Amino acid sequence: MAQASPKSTSAKSAPTEAETTETSAGKPKKKMLIIAGVVLILLIAGGSAAAYFFMHKPGNNLAVAKKEDLKPPVFLPLDNFTVNLSPDDGDKYLQVTLTLQVPDEKDADNIKAHMPQVRDRVLLLLSSQKASDLLTEAGKNQLTREIISAINKPFDPAGDPQKVSGVFFTSFVIQ
Repeated sequence: MAQASPKSTSAKSAPTEAETTETSAGKPKKKMLIIAGVVLILLIAGGSAAAYFFMHKPGNNLAVAKKEDLKPPVFLPLDNFTVNLSPDDGDKYLQVTLTLQVPDEKDADNIKAHMPQVRDRVLLLLSSQKASDLLTEAGKNQLTREIISAINKPFDPAGDPQKVSGVFFTSFVIQ
């Protein structure tokens, strides 16, 4: 029995082959994990820096775009329109007052200079409408889009289109 004890002490003091393989394999795995982590961090940092430089070019500055958007629009009221509507179920007429929205005073001045053409386009469009179509909100929204389209057409054949972005009804009566 005395011999069994020295074997057990020698077995405890000297590592076995399996234990040696596990310890030596554990150190390179830790080193590889550390290296992989450092490489990953460098890639993320490099990608972030590249994205920052590409996104923040002088032409893509959001602050400049916001300052341009801060210009208030110009509203151009038009005189009252009174037209006979297309026959639907009897004679009806429309009395409407409009206000146009344009981006700046220059565009408003251009529309004022061509006011007879603007009024003609709107009068022709309004007189072609039916009362039943204009009684609904959808009908009024469709009319707004049609008025914008009619006014935005160039006044001269080689001219630039207008920049009317909105039409607002300030009075709308069908009788």
